[in-house]
Amino acid sequence: MAKLVALLVALVAAAGSSSCAAWELSIRMPTARAVEEAAARLDDEIRDAAAPLIHALRPLVGSAGELGRRAGVPCDSWRLAVEAYNKRDWKTVPASCEGYVGHYMLGGHYRRDSRVVVDEAVAYAKGLELAGNGREVWVFDIDETSLSNLPYYAEHGFGTEPFNATSFNAYVMEGSAVALPETRRLFGKLVSLGVKPVFLTGRSEDQRAITSANLRRQGYSGWEKLLLKPIGFKGTAIGFKSGERRKLQDAGYVIVGNIGDQWSDILGAPEGARTFKLPDPMYYIG
Repeated sequence: MAKLVALLVALVAAAGSSSCAAWELSIRMPTARAVEEAAARLDDEIRDAAAPLIHALRPLVGSAGELGRRAGVPCDSWRLAVEAYNKRDWKTVPASCEGYVGHYMLGGHYRRDSRVVVDEAVAYAKGLELAGNGREVWVFDIDETSLSNLPYYAEHGFGTEPFNATSFNAYVMEGSAVALPETRRLFGKLVSLGVKPVFLTGRSEDQRAITSANLRRQGYSGWEKLLLKPIGFKGTAIGFKSGERRKLQDAGYVIVGNIGDQWSDILGAPEGARTFKLPDPMYYIG
């Protein structure tokens, strides 16, 4: 028993070893009883193998097996429905899925999924034939796309708590959000290719200075525009972002790509020549 707990502790610690502070957070450890129940369900082959240790955590966080059935929510299926845009207009992550989402975000799976998306985006960008007039742009969302707010959400139940604009905006004004390394890699590749990045965010105009400073501190530089929401804007996220993309197009820019973590980042004409959706099971913006 003690040996299994030690292995789980080591796994969680190893999962957070990255150059960014956000990936050094840890999630709550399961109870001793839960660990015993999970260990009893593991066959000898899995229990003795070092590589699949991550699978030992799955029953403990509600993603499958007996605990998932007890929770009444198969959390991996819930996340799939969210990412495929089959589940919409949800307010919070199911309470029973807090551990699952925390494990997903901090255990390496989230980074791997993000890497797959960005690898596809980079491959697409390398194949672009640019006109050479400097008018091709790529639209980037900011929160959970260019900058990660995991330090905040780790303190607020990984999306199981109702969104609190006051506390979140206070966190934004700290300017401490870290870069999502995969997105920063795409950003750098685009700049080297001659495609101009444009940030388009739901953050408001009064957060322009701190957002710009935060982006620069996290290694982003050389963008073409930073577009923020007017203070008091009452429309939808889709309406705002598609409207701003229309303005870019009307100004003579060609939107060759568009990446965001929310479907509202990439829906609404003009979307761009190609869109890329990063994972985000922590919140929904319509």
